[in-house]
Amino acid sequence: MLKKFISLIILAALAVTGLAGCSSTKEQGAAEAKEKQPIIVQGPMPIEAEKLAGHLEDVKEEKSGSFVFYKGKLEGYPVIVAKTGKGMENTAAATAVAIEKYDPAAIINQGTSGGHDPELNVFDIVLGERTVNLGSLKTGALDEGEGIEPKEWIPMDLMASEGSAGEDPDAENIRYFEGDEGLLAAAKAVKGKYEKGKVVEGTIGSADVWNNEVDRINWFHEKYGTSVEEMEGAAGAQIAAAYDVPFLGIRVLSNNKVNGGQYNPDTAEANQAYVLEVLKEYITTK
Repeated sequence: MLKKFISLIILAALAVTGLAGCSSTKEQGAAEAKEKQPIIVQGPMPIEAEKLAGHLEDVKEEKSGSFVFYKGKLEGYPVIVAKTGKGMENTAAATAVAIEKYDPAAIINQGTSGGHDPELNVFDIVLGERTVNLGSLKTGALDEGEGIEPKEWIPMDLMASEGSAGEDPDAENIRYFEGDEGLLAAAKAVKGKYEKGKVVEGTIGSADVWNNEVDRINWFHEKYGTSVEEMEGAAGAQIAAAYDVPFLGIRVLSNNKVNGGQYNPDTAEANQAYVLEVLKEYITTK
């Protein structure tokens, strides 16, 4: 009888241990699944994406529409380089597809840009402390023959209201998308590894417009505080914010119209090399 009682106690203990072990295994599995969420790095053009993709291991190429995703690993951690195509619409769509398809831990949008700040030179890099849409504007009310007044146009925050943004005074504000603190900290931690120029924090402006008018560039720099302009970042930031995915823009100056900095295509590769260091640093925090 005593032996039977002892056997029952042992079996009960084993069952409890088994359940605890099962629970522990599930928790560990969930933690590992979370750790394996990839980091997505976006580049609009081949020159802005393919060098970085070349540093990944075990790369597999996947396509969705016109978007190309290079899935691989960096130091054992999953990283996806996304070639989004140029422009706001391409970037917004590519970002939504990537989030739905890959469930990323974070997104970095990187590439070349044109300078707005006269203190910045070609090869300098701007970390997007903020990103802003420079193409969302409301014009003044002028009748036929009264001309156009671009410097009088005001911001239009399309996210301020579910009603008509044109009639909502709350929509007449600048919408800034803040860069993720964790990504920004990783980018700042490796500033010293970049030797081709300065690395500064600033505001990245985006629009489906290529500005070559210095007075207009200066207007954006003064009104919006822009350091550089490009054609993708704010679209990616807006979609990432909608899904609550950490986001950071990292842009290198390929030219600067306001101080005579001439275009240099080599800046694209330099920026990708720096972003590679940012990725390595960020991975250590995951």
